[in-house]
Amino acid sequence: MNKATLTRYLSLPQPDTKIIATYIWIDGTGENLRAKTRTLDKVPKSSEEIPLWHYAGSSTGEAEDSDSDIYLKPIAMFKDPFMLGQNILVMCEAYKYINEPTATNKRFKCAEAMKAAYDQHPWFGLEQEYTLLDRDGWPFGWPKGGFPSPQGSYYCGVGASQALGRDIVEAHYKACLYAGISISGTNAEVMPAQWEYQIGPCEGVDAGDQLWTSRYLLLRIAEEFGVQISFDPKPVPGDWNGAGCHTNFSTLAMRQPNGIEAIHRAIKALELRHKAHIKCYGRDNERRLTGRHETANINQFKAGIANRGASIRISR
Repeated sequence: MNKATLTRYLSLPQPDTKIIATYIWIDGTGENLRAKTRTLDKVPKSSEEIPLWHYAGSSTGEAEDSDSDIYLKPIAMFKDPFMLGQNILVMCEAYKYINEPTATNKRFKCAEAMKAAYDQHPWFGLEQEYTLLDRDGWPFGWPKGGFPSPQGSYYCGVGASQALGRDIVEAHYKACLYAGISISGTNAEVMPAQWEYQIGPCEGVDAGDQLWTSRYLLLRIAEEFGVQISFDPKPVPGDWNGAGCHTNFSTLAMRQPNGIEAIHRAIKALELRHKAHIKCYGRDNERRLTGRHETANINQFKAGIANRGASIRISR
């Protein structure tokens, strides 16, 4: 489609009393995002002023046709870099009609945990890796049916043969900043057509709200370029790096003098629940966490300073 034609209509004046609100939520897969848009009669000052809405859960794998409505509860709002003006993006939680969170509404429990740990001021920094794919599912910029040069020159690379798809990366960076998302950096990753951006530091559940909204922005921007975004842990088998979402974490005690002692105590506690935590980290990670390509083995727990083959890496 001709984006110049679209720009003509997006530039039309909009009544001051009307704003466009795009509601965003995680569907029944627990991985994919959905969105739909409505008109509001005033600019909300916070997410609490945005009305509840609903959607057809029977179309997202969450309900039967005979009792389909799932409700959307706004929990965070951001400026809309697509519609501009006073228009907003609204991140939402999903609830059943009996006011219970849906099976894939993990935010509900997270918010409870973060509230309980409020006095520890937990900070999160999220490193989201992803792969650009053509419409046929092959990595963007790769020879069709073939492979580029082996890994080595692509990480933080510069040049037409090293940095494949930089336009999408930079458009996403600017869109996140405009929206009010705490994006703190970006870089080309080890596999060509693979990139990373960082969200944070954010305190508590706000980190998740911003990460999911940043994913929505990435998917929408790639859509305009005719490119797919893959968060698959190992999009290309063989001697190629996988993609994850590494989580930097600290409490107030860890950030204070002698914080390394608090870090070591936390690592000992995490080691005892390694298998339980891996189960919560998403599907198919056994394809990525092999002990090769800068990963730890999925069945082993290991910590170390500046060790990219560890489960937990302490920054030097």
